Amino acid sequence: MDIDCLPFNQTGYFSDFICNYVAEKEEVKPFYNRYPNLANFEAQIKEKAESFPEKNREVLYSSLQKQYEGFQLSEATQTHLKKLKEPITFTVVTGHQLNLFTGPLYFLYKIVSTINLTLELKKAYPKYNYVPIYWMATEDHDFEEINYFNFKGKKIQWNPGDGRTGAVGPFENTGLEDVFETLSDQLGNSKNAQTLKDLFEKAYLEHNNLAKATRYLANELFGEYGLVIVDGDDVNLKTLLVPYAQKDIFEKLGHKEVSNTIAEIEQLKSNYGIQVNPREINYFYLKDAIRARLVQQDGVFHVLDTDMKFTEEELKQEMVAHPERFSPNVIARPLYQEVILPNLCYIGGGGEIAYWLQLRSMFDGMKVPFPILLLRNSALVISQKQDEKLQKMNLRVADLFLKRSSFINKKIREISNIDIDFSPQKKQLEEQFQGLYELAKQTDKSFLGAVKAQEVKQKKGLDNLEKRLLKAQKRKLKDQVSRMSEIQNELFPNGSLQERTLNFSELYLELGEDLVPMLLKAFKPLDLKFSILKV
Repeated sequence: MDIDCLPFNQTGYFSDFICNYVAEKEEVKPFYNRYPNLANFEAQIKEKAESFPEKNREVLYSSLQKQYEGFQLSEATQTHLKKLKEPITFTVVTGHQLNLFTGPLYFLYKIVSTINLTLELKKAYPKYNYVPIYWMATEDHDFEEINYFNFKGKKIQWNPGDGRTGAVGPFENTGLEDVFETLSDQLGNSKNAQTLKDLFEKAYLEHNNLAKATRYLANELFGEYGLVIVDGDDVNLKTLLVPYAQKDIFEKLGHKEVSNTIAEIEQLKSNYGIQVNPREINYFYLKDAIRARLVQQDGVFHVLDTDMKFTEEELKQEMVAHPERFSPNVIARPLYQEVILPNLCYIGGGGEIAYWLQLRSMFDGMKVPFPILLLRNSALVISQKQDEKLQKMNLRVADLFLKRSSFINKKIREISNIDIDFSPQKKQLEEQFQGLYELAKQTDKSFLGAVKAQEVKQKKGLDNLEKRLLKAQKRKLKDQVSRMSEIQNELFPNGSLQERTLNFSELYLELGEDLVPMLLKAFKPLDLKFSILKV
């Protein structure tokens, strides 16, 4: 395996906000406490150790024991579960939706980044223990976002057809037999294909809901590395959240603090976009097949689109009696994670890190330590066959990150047997017009406008000629254009990063059980660069 890398800001696929965070630009620094480098983890460990209650460890351990009932655990995961009770143990967390069969490839990248960071921390600060955590987003209700995955350019979708609503974790796995049959037909009959079939069948057809299926799947893929899987839809864990949920619901603290931060971000010259906006109440009411927003109207708390309502006192009593019925939204969920876990660092994609950067002042207001934020590893995986194509066409991998038109235009200019760059002619034209400007100044200054208009017209004419020549060369070299477009689309399907479209099963068919070890070897989470892996 050959490993190369690109700075994130040279890929064209990451926002300015994230690229400037990675680059430690001054204007981004007010939105986080500590930058993700090894040296900063010493202070993070100290802060978390001093603030994380011992009772929370007991609740966490007890809840995880119940969540893992019926699952076969590796020795590494069992060890990590026990160590979570110790005050010298800390976590590194990533989270993800319950995408069918892991969904996009970056599901694996998140977890591999998390595991590798715990290993680096152990080397740097060996007197502590570090546990990699995968947080399952079991309470999300966006079923349409997770009920499919892509395989070799085709969308394999789960359509239960029963109009189910509410949190996705408890969804029964009915109808997944059809998905299994579809996938089996596509996979073929190789040894690796059979492994994938067995994995899907045991995960989804031998477990009765989506949360259990996803736990099984992640445990099978990463259990030997000690991954611990947390389901936040847990009554005992949510008991720990109640005091913070009350501050959000009754004091509107989350809305106030995050709104202030958004105002600060919007005042920056860089004009960063806002990832998420806070609600006045950042919690849903979760019961049976309902996950609906809590809203306050005229002093009464309503569960949106239902007949349920509470006075303030009734809602406080409900939170104490049934904490499991209060489900944090995208603003409150990060706080929930940090309340129940002895966590040091959250690892996520660009969009996730961008909205976490909006939350620091809310954490300060809640008096909960803000974790170090780390952009997960990203990668482009190039097979040997694809690499041979690239070499044959003399294509640089970095050029493939360009948008299609820019990529083709650049390569046509390079391989054309005639010069399509009219820059020398434009420079010569500018020199000629400079003389006309001098002449106009000496005679009649009103003549300057006419000279300028003529210069613009002639430059535009050269631009048009250059475009027509480029277009003609594209037609002449249409075979090369077709082959270049084909290989770019293989590696960047639908003009997107490979990791956002491909499912891990495509790589597993080729690499088998070497896939995860290969990623573990390749990824260096604190290097903060985009990886290019030739396998």
